[in-house]
Amino acid sequence: MNNKNDIANCSDVKLLVDTFYKQVMTDELIEHYFTKVVPIDFEKHMPTMYSFWENVLFYTGEYKGNPMSKHASMDKISPLQQSHFDRWVLLWKNNADKLFAGEKTEEAKSKADQIAKLMLLNIKKR
Repeated sequence: MNNKNDIANCSDVKLLVDTFYKQVMTDELIEHYFTKVVPIDFEKHMPTMYSFWENVLFYTGEYKGNPMSKHASMDKISPLQQSHFDRWVLLWKNNADKLFAGEKTEEAKSKADQIAKLMLLNIKKR
């Protein structure tokens, strides 16, 4: 029997995003995008990511960014490949499964797949 709770609120989103980024920052395939290509200011970036995922999962309307343009800029510096998006999705899904279980968790994983596909498609069109 599964004793994990589903993603239910902003605190859960924050836990998922924090855990995910800890893993991203040590991942040999994609870490350099966050540390060298476009070094992340985590004090600014993390609240943006919380807002993004809260909006994706709970339709808060709080997120006011343009992730497509940011990733397109990153792609010009160091081309993003399918393998990078695949790793991003894998890490996201693994972290979601490690921490949570349920309908909203499945939605978070599905949305990550959709986001990665759209991102890559739109970046490569430019």
